[in-house]
Amino acid sequence: MVRKVTKAVFPVAGLGTRFLPATKSIPKEIMTLVDRPLIQYAIDEARAAGIKEFIFVTSRGKGALEDYFDSAPELEHALRKKGKDALLDELKSTTMDSGAIAYIRQQKALGLGHAVLCARPLVGDQPFVVALGDSIIGINAQSNIVARMVDRFEADGADVVVAFENVPREEVVRYGIARPADGEPGDVFELADVIEKPSIDEAPSQLAVAARYVLSPRIFDALASTEPGKGGEIQLTDAIRRVLADGGRGVGIRLKSSERRFDIGNFGSYFRAFTEFALADPRYGEELRAFVRQRVEPAGDGDAGCS
Repeated sequence: MVRKVTKAVFPVAGLGTRFLPATKSIPKEIMTLVDRPLIQYAIDEARAAGIKEFIFVTSRGKGALEDYFDSAPELEHALRKKGKDALLDELKSTTMDSGAIAYIRQQKALGLGHAVLCARPLVGDQPFVVALGDSIIGINAQSNIVARMVDRFEADGADVVVAFENVPREEVVRYGIARPADGEPGDVFELADVIEKPSIDEAPSQLAVAARYVLSPRIFDALASTEPGKGGEIQLTDAIRRVLADGGRGVGIRLKSSERRFDIGNFGSYFRAFTEFALADPRYGEELRAFVRQRVEPAGDGDAGCS
């Protein structure tokens, strides 16, 4: 029987301390990347993959996130009255239908695995996507990685499908790293194991988890019996390892070369992502490019390489 994937879990309970003081009053997830909040990119990616139910694992202080996805009748009325139909359509794309979105609290910051486990009452016995909202895939989110993962999950009867990206050898210590089942893996490969933040010498590959997962409900029992790992947190990677060790089937899917992942973890990475997304924007990119050239090119030195 084909298990259709219609639910997605978005862990958004983090305090965003690396973005203080900005995150003192707003959640990190609704900081804007060009013209929309970070979380909107992940939502749009999930919608394009056929997801119908959106589950947010939140914490205290996330009220602005909930308000963002609510309707705004007064603003909609004002736009309609002024004939700003394009803006009205754009605004409506941020509104979730009643019943399509749900929130559940993670009361203690015990890691990504614990956040996913908190969603169990809302997910039930259904397969689901997990997407981290501070990881944007593709310039202006031009990626269908979640759709490809869902298709593979439904077609192959896997228990775990994980997205991976190639990283430099010296960076493997920062990620969960894939152990492919056979030799040199292709774009889609059998996943034998995932090692959380291995040393450079221990790393079985340079394929790092890319913040997108499709999981069977089998993961919940694995999470419930997973002890805190590195950093004193319950790691999702450790639960995935348990599922694979118990005979579950895992599939890895590589990001395409065009699907660069932007891991927006601090102001430095945020500034870089904002600049690249803004330069690629079809409305304002050329104007911004001219401005940047004017600011960075010494007089008479020609093109400084900002293209």
